[in-house]
Amino acid sequence: MLEQELAIAQRDLEKNGWLDIEVDPTLDLVAEINRLKKEKNAIILAHYYQESEIQDIADYIGDSLGLSQKAAKTEADIIVFAGVHFMAETAKMLSPQKKVLLPDLKAGCSLADSCPPALFRKFKEKYPDHVVVSYINCTAELKTLTDVCCTSSNAVQIINSIPEDKPIIFAPDKNLGAYLKKKTGRDMILWNGTCMVHEIFSQEKITKLRQRHPDAKFIAHPECEAAILEQADYIGSTSGLLKYTKENPAQEFIVATEVGIIHQMQKASPLKTFIPAPPNNLCACNECPHMKRNTMEKLYLCMEFEQPEIILEDWIIEQGRASIDRMLEVSEQAGLKLAD
Repeated sequence: MLEQELAIAQRDLEKNGWLDIEVDPTLDLVAEINRLKKEKNAIILAHYYQESEIQDIADYIGDSLGLSQKAAKTEADIIVFAGVHFMAETAKMLSPQKKVLLPDLKAGCSLADSCPPALFRKFKEKYPDHVVVSYINCTAELKTLTDVCCTSSNAVQIINSIPEDKPIIFAPDKNLGAYLKKKTGRDMILWNGTCMVHEIFSQEKITKLRQRHPDAKFIAHPECEAAILEQADYIGSTSGLLKYTKENPAQEFIVATEVGIIHQMQKASPLKTFIPAPPNNLCACNECPHMKRNTMEKLYLCMEFEQPEIILEDWIIEQGRASIDRMLEVSEQAGLKLAD
């Protein structure tokens, strides 16, 4: 792009918000993004569910909370979060002094969106004596209505840290909540929210796939439905699934989570075979359409114009972060490593 074209595009961005700007197809995006990282003292965070080319150019790859924690410890002025909206919000909450950018502001999350804060506030009022535990995969505003957050790797410990005489509301994922009820024996009230990716795996297709691959280990994220989890050889967070495939001697794995993680699994274990668990639709694999909204072109434009920026009100940062800090305290006491 010429400087004049960039200036016009920047003006339009400031006036109208994020626009679909065409990028010169001959542009070396990898070189340009690396240049912008140096010029702007920026770091790129990429969630495991991003496209492989975005993962490969990122400074840090991982789960959302872990990425936000790493970014907070850096001297970077700008955090570019290649993920979804609630993840960038978490990064802003942990690094309020830094500029946090999201390549596509429309990259939402079906799970986070399934629990609107206004509705949850009214729901919470029905149970004034309950402790609210919210999965980290929720909006910043929902975190302000939460007593303590959890990740999928520390959720059991968080639930067990709450006195048995204290009733619990768990939000927003009912599948993770049901899994935790089974694991802890606690009778929790569950918000009726789900992740669209983890809820459409086909039990029938997975059973047939396992018959064709009898030596494969079937691994699943706890956001999956109970019928899927009951079949699993291992249940864990995204980072936990990746670690399991590295350490387990099996040569084949059927993976029930967003297919983006397979890129890192294949890089870590190039001689092993990874098979995406099939959903109950015509697609052969399971992708999050929100995660895939981020592209290399949008990543470049985001860094060039420093838009869209995540802006949170001070009260949301202060009150929302308290639920994260409480989780970190409990996890530190238990000596836990965190993953979403």
